[in-house]
Amino acid sequence: MGEMSKTQLGVIGALFLSVASSVSIVICNKALMSNLGFPFATTLTSWHLMVTFCTLHVALRFNLFEAKPVDMKTVMLFGILNGVSIGFLNLSLGFNSIGFYQMTKLAIIPFTVMLETLFLKKQFSRNIKLSLFFLLVGVGIASITDLQLNFVGTILSLLAIITTCVGQILTNTIQKKLNVTSTQLLYQSAPFQAAILFVSGPLVDRMLTKQNVFAYKYSPLVLTFIIMSCVIAVSVNFSTFLVIGKTSPVTYQVLGHLKTCLVLGFGYTLLHDPFTERNIIGILVAVFGMGLYSYFCTQENKKKLVVDPPLSSQVKDKDINSPLLNGKNMDDHEKESHESKKSSKDSIV
Repeated sequence: MGEMSKTQLGVIGALFLSVASSVSIVICNKALMSNLGFPFATTLTSWHLMVTFCTLHVALRFNLFEAKPVDMKTVMLFGILNGVSIGFLNLSLGFNSIGFYQMTKLAIIPFTVMLETLFLKKQFSRNIKLSLFFLLVGVGIASITDLQLNFVGTILSLLAIITTCVGQILTNTIQKKLNVTSTQLLYQSAPFQAAILFVSGPLVDRMLTKQNVFAYKYSPLVLTFIIMSCVIAVSVNFSTFLVIGKTSPVTYQVLGHLKTCLVLGFGYTLLHDPFTERNIIGILVAVFGMGLYSYFCTQENKKKLVVDPPLSSQVKDKDINSPLLNGKNMDDHEKESHESKKSSKDSIV
């Protein structure tokens, strides 16, 4: 029971950290880009990831976590994929209207559900699908104002959806299959994400803004907000991996839409953004969908606990029947199998 409560507290803490840090960085970046005129979003993201890696490297030096070697090919492809997905999302925003970009973000949930159902054989109940439907309708009502289609923008949006979904599914799968923590995976993959964005970021930003990030005149106030954004980004990146690892890619996307509703609310109260009855109705419907999703997930988890015995009791049963406790040695076949498992490298690619 104690382990269960610790796990639940860990999940709640991860969710809270993710929401708080994400809303904070949106407000900070909005002030940086809209009020101070710094439009280089992709390059800024590469700086976020470099600062995140440096922070984790310092934490490693102070023994705050233990580095675990992961197959280099797996980490490299995973890092590059996540970096590319960020680039595609920014390009999608640049080549599409804000309404179509919001539609792109909404499409990530059903596409993730489809991929997990087809390739990971994961089952989503009718109640979960219904709650997700209410959530998506609510966020759509609250945030989508216009829909302007163009061929290039549509292709970029499709690529953004595919790379984002696959990247988030892999974030969850790698942590579980290779038995690494969110911190260990982020530490291993952040340099590759930062590298791909550091190279492509200035090109993408120049394409979208017609400005050169290296020719920009950095005032002390702009530099202060950039540093604030990078510091907050450490929490955003850490909590993203933590939430996906502890829950699922779909739950992370649901949380992302909660952030959207909060950002709309904070934008109205703090920044005096326009707010209509449509926004209020959409947010209420979205919150209703989130409530249903949370309730149904809790009920389904309780049913799983009843059907499947706790892991600790399974371990105890195995220990009681273990030949080591009975003073018996493993036979040669078991020894060879054990040694071969230890010598093999972890890889899912």
